[in-house]
Amino acid sequence: MRRLGPDQVRAAVAAGALLIDTRTDVQRRQQGSLPGAIIIDRTVLEWRLDPASPHRIPEATGHDRVVIVVCRQGYSSSLAAASLRSLGLVNATDLAGGVEAWLAAGLPTSTGPEDVRY
Repeated sequence: MRRLGPDQVRAAVAAGALLIDTRTDVQRRQQGSLPGAIIIDRTVLEWRLDPASPHRIPEATGHDRVVIVVCRQGYSSSLAAASLRSLGLVNATDLAGGVEAWLAAGLPTSTGPEDVRY
């Protein structure tokens, strides 16, 4: 799996990729929200993103959809992306270094309402 850096994630989202944030409420309050991210708890991630699941989100339109998973440091997101790939989401990947890398790159966070999909 080719993991993405912060600028690559930003460009992919601008091109239509789904940005999925699996961080906890506390982590998002401490680090900020990512613009355009959909918040999905890690425990239900596969159900929400598998296009074949009756519990999918509307944006889970096909197995070829680009999905980028984000966590705090990039550890659990890499495992989550691998799990999504095992379901057939061939373009699932993650942000290497997580939100910590995003912040270190000086990229913006959002103060607006979050798109939470539990």
